[in-house]
Amino acid sequence: MSTPHPTQHNGVNRVSGDGSDSRGIADLIRELRDESTALIREEVALAKTEMSEKASVVGRNSGMLVAGGAIAHLGLIFLLLALSYGLYVAIGSAGLPVHALWIAPLIVGLVVGGIGLAMFLKAKDTLANVSPVPKRTVESLKEDKQWATDKVS
Repeated sequence: MSTPHPTQHNGVNRVSGDGSDSRGIADLIRELRDESTALIREEVALAKTEMSEKASVVGRNSGMLVAGGAIAHLGLIFLLLALSYGLYVAIGSAGLPVHALWIAPLIVGLVVGGIGLAMFLKAKDTLANVSPVPKRTVESLKEDKQWATDKVS
């Protein structure tokens, strides 16, 4: 009668000799439980990391969106101020050199409004490209499903 010799196959220690596995069903189930628990913990950690990255991008660009909207609003105020000064000059003071009263706020309003619009559009485009689905976690879960299927069979 030959004595069993330990061998290693795919990183798992096996006992060869008579062809049977020396571990019992309870040991295999316990090992599967422990590995599955560790795997689930790793998946949760990955999902947390991935979602925090996405939340950071969304938070930063949401702030930029609000700031861009506020600056564009200020630009609109200056444009309306320029329009009112322009109407004042056109109607009430034809021929008087008071054009500076409406040209200055018009220029400021256009510059400030343009900056606000650029910030708003950049943040909107960035937020449109952010997917709420944690893609790496989904891929990893698919791999885990395949691993568990292979482990059970």
